[in-house]
This record gives sequence, C-alpha cells and structure tokens, in this order.
Amino acid sequence: MSVGGLSKARLGRMREIMAGHVERGDVPGLVTLVSRRGEVHVEAFGVMATSSNAPMRRDAIFRIASMTKPIVAAAAMILVEECKLRLDEPVDRLLPELANRRVLKRIDAQLDDTVPARRPLSLRDLLTFRLGFGAVMAPPGKYPIQKAIADAGLAPSPDPTLEAPDAWMASLGRLPLLHQPGEGWLYHTGSDVLGVLIARASGGTLETFLRERLFEPLGMKDTGFHVPADEVDRLPSAYIPNEQTGALEVHDEARGSRWTRPPVFQSGGGGLVSTVDDYLAFCQMMLNKGRHGRERILSRPSVELMTMDHLTPEQKVGAEIFFGDHLGWGFGMAVSTRRRDLISPGSFGWAGGFGTTGYSDPKEEMVGILMTQRLMTSPKTPPVYDDFWTAAYQAIDD
Repeated sequence: MSVGGLSKARLGRMREIMAGHVERGDVPGLVTLVSRRGEVHVEAFGVMATSSNAPMRRDAIFRIASMTKPIVAAAAMILVEECKLRLDEPVDRLLPELANRRVLKRIDAQLDDTVPARRPLSLRDLLTFRLGFGAVMAPPGKYPIQKAIADAGLAPSPDPTLEAPDAWMASLGRLPLLHQPGEGWLYHTGSDVLGVLIARASGGTLETFLRERLFEPLGMKDTGFHVPADEVDRLPSAYIPNEQTGALEVHDEARGSRWTRPPVFQSGGGGLVSTVDDYLAFCQMMLNKGRHGRERILSRPSVELMTMDHLTPEQKVGAEIFFGDHLGWGFGMAVSTRRRDLISPGSFGWAGGFGTTGYSDPKEEMVGILMTQRLMTSPKTPPVYDDFWTAAYQAIDD
C-alpha cells in the first residue's frame, strides 16, 4: 500500500483499461490523473494527432470546455466575498440588458407570446442555471425559441462565438426567457452571462480577473483562453465521431486552431484551455475548502455553498439526461447526491464537451481528471469516462 492509499497493482489495471481505449481507436490519446492524500499518478497514452503520431504528453494543453464553469463560479464567489457582488441582488445594475425580462407562456409559444418575469434575475440564478435561459433539450427546430437562439448565436456549441461580450449580451436581451426565474434548470448559458458579469464587476476582462485571482495564485501557468503560438505543439488536435460510421474525423486541427488565437468572446461557459496538472491545482484548492498552501483563495463556507445541491426535484424535471437519479447542481458544477457507481456522495465537478472530466471527492480525499481530445456527442457519459472513474476508485487500497 502506498502513502496515498492507492494500490500499485490496481493502478496497473487502470493503465491497461485506459490503454485499451486508445488501442481500439475509441480516442486518439488521453491523459489520466488520480491524486489522493498528496500522492499524484499521471499517465499519458496514444498520440496528440493521428496525422503526426506525436506521443501524447503529460503537459498537453486541452480544450476543457465546460470544465471552465466551476472555475468561473469560484471567481464569482471571490467577488461575493469582497462584497462587489451579492448572491440575491438583481444583476440589472451591471447587466442592464437583462432588466425587465419577458417570459414565454410555454416552451412552444411564439416569441411574442409572453408574460412579464415575476422578479429580476440574480447572481444565484446564474450560478445555479435557474435564470430561465439555456440549452433546449429537444430535436433541432422543434420550438420557435430554438431557432431564435441558434440564429442569435446563443446556442451552446463547441466553437467559440464570434460576437464581442456587449453584442452577445444585447442579443441575449432581445430574447424572452423560457421559464420564470428560479423555476427550472437549463444548461450552460448562465456561465457565459456570469463571465460577462465578472468582467464588468472587476472593471477588466474575464481573463485578467481569472489570471490575477486564480491562475497565478494557484500556479496554473498553462490555463487561459488560448494557447500561445510558441506552445501550439502541446495542443492536441480535436476529433468528433462521424454520425453514420462512428469513425473519428478532425474537428479542430492543432495547427491553425481557433484556440491558438485570443477569442473575441471569453466564454465563462466553455472557453478555457488547461493541463491536468493545472486543473489539479484548482480541484485541490476546492478539496482543501478554499486553501492553497498558505494562501486562502476562498473561504470554507463559500466552498461548502458552491458544492451543495441547490435544486429541488421539480427544478430538475426535463434535465434527467444530465442528472439521472444521483446528481444535483451546485454553483457551476454537479454534485453527487447518492452513490450510484463508485463515486462518493458529496463529490463535485463537471465534464467538458471536448472530452474531459474532473471531480473532487472530499470523502476519499481524492481528485480524478481525465483529458481526451474526442468530442462528446451527447450529455450521456461516454464509456471512456465510466471506465476511468471505475478504474480510479477500484485502485483505492484502504
């Protein structure tokens, strides 16, 4: 048994399982990280790109997509602790585009068939995705609001929006909410709005605030909204399965990738790139209840508030594909509410649509991070994720 309580033999089993996903062609490459009680195990498998066969690297810089969301939520809580934002204060003061909301009478209503919102939107609504706006989980084009969201460039997408934040907010402000504030959970958009709010509240850009208040204190030197030109060899090419054949096709080649240039819109919902070691620093800070070494990034009560389930059963209706019967939602991240598989209740974290996942487990004092470059095509977790978490937990040896 090792210091961290992880079995070397069982970590070997994990190695074989994860290598199998690469050998079968499920993913071109991947990096695994399991950290427990200060002991960190990292392994890289496969290649950075199928065209070059360059070996996957531990320091590969991945598009972490929605794993951006917990980081941006933590940034918002820094501003709450400084009393620059308040959880239940209307966001109209800094986001006037969201004042005086109209709400669709029903999901299939025409865009002008609305009623007034019963109350203003709050920061808490953004953090918990209860603002009444987000991804519509229905076949494309089923409802008028879906077409309007897509036409406005507001639909969740693996590709960055080309609108600047002010123009993006103006587009959002022209559309009605899908339900009354606080009534239900809709994925994604709350984090993008949150990113704009943080930028306006701090008087700079979202990236500047994240760098100064999170990335630099945590030593996350490779995390940002693009990969510098002299580091592009560390960016894996991204792949997506063909809908008919299942064969992997290039979605975003590393050379010339849009992630090698600063974005017009710094997306709080999914714009960051990072490494397994950088993301571990963030997860470990959250696992340590806001402390990093001798420095405190967040208070313990803030972390506890962020990592509890804020949703009622009624608010989860329609989002079962995200939550099943074992997950809830905190601030910008999922929270395990019961043990369905091996992951402990109370664990928290999230996945990214470009093929990444990371959770912290307070009960086991453990962090697990998996990074691949295969895009998800559904909110349902892919087999490589399930096998990673099973393999990580079966390696516990105490």
